Amino acid sequence: MTDFKKINNLTGWAVFLVSLITYVLTVEETASFWDCGEFIAIAFKLEVSHPPGAPLFMLIGRLFSFLSFGDVTKVAYWVNMSSVLASALTILFLYWSIVMLGRKVLQAKVGEETDLQKILLAGAGAVGALAFTFTDSFWFSAVEGEVYAMSSFFTAVVFWAILKWELVEDESRANKWLLFIAYMMGLSTGVHLLGLVTLPAMGLIYYFKKYKNPTWQGVLVALGFSLFLVLFINSFIIPGLPTIAGKFEITFVNTFGLPFGSGALFLTILVIAAIVFGLRFTAKKDMVKLNTLILSMAFVLIGYSCYAVILIRSRADPPIDQNNPEDV
Repeated sequence: MTDFKKINNLTGWAVFLVSLITYVLTVEETASFWDCGEFIAIAFKLEVSHPPGAPLFMLIGRLFSFLSFGDVTKVAYWVNMSSVLASALTILFLYWSIVMLGRKVLQAKVGEETDLQKILLAGAGAVGALAFTFTDSFWFSAVEGEVYAMSSFFTAVVFWAILKWELVEDESRANKWLLFIAYMMGLSTGVHLLGLVTLPAMGLIYYFKKYKNPTWQGVLVALGFSLFLVLFINSFIIPGLPTIAGKFEITFVNTFGLPFGSGALFLTILVIAAIVFGLRFTAKKDMVKLNTLILSMAFVLIGYSCYAVILIRSRADPPIDQNNPEDV
């Protein structure tokens, strides 16, 4: 039988095409009667949606709106098409994730699959991915201009990347996957916070790969640490850093008489300096795990920086400017 890598890729892209054609044929021509009208409008004119905003969704929707070629009656259709493409790609990565999980069940080693295992793996992936393609909630979000389709895409990519990382034996190459995961999580905050729910799964996969003799206590520690990371990103990085920047801003402007933005700039320099110091210190002390953790947080922040678009556009006072978030 043909090499499984080729079968896996061809079957994955076939599943992608089935879902893509399904969603293209059923896509909304205009706007659904809920948040979709707002999101389509803010994407078209780069405006500010309801808090916390969705800057990455807005920018990608803006790119898709160009495909209307100046016909404003087609803008909604093309913004909806961004959800179509994101959803079809979600199904593709879901297929590949199911195949990798199936390998564990069948104990099928890469390059050593029997003919029966090849059929079972490709079949299970196709059935699982196509079953999800036609589920009610996912199909609805796939054909309208809302954030959930794109958020599902980021969630699927992150989970797929976790499984890819688990397969890599060389630690230096494997750590690159961890940084990619962190960057995708940072970017996903610019769409929706759903991507954070993959962290507990990541914690467990990390634990079972690194520790060959797992215990219940170890599992609980891994879960506890991954839940701590969820809370740290959700409660400290996302709302916390702007809050701290706001306090710096008030102090620098009202107390020191410095210009607007100086407090936020000072905190930014402080965070960058802390990251650089942490990376240099951990590299010198050969603390690989802590170095990777600090670098991962840096990549989360790089992805999260897309929120600057919200401040920039709010200062232009667009017609839709909810909460008017012009400063930190």
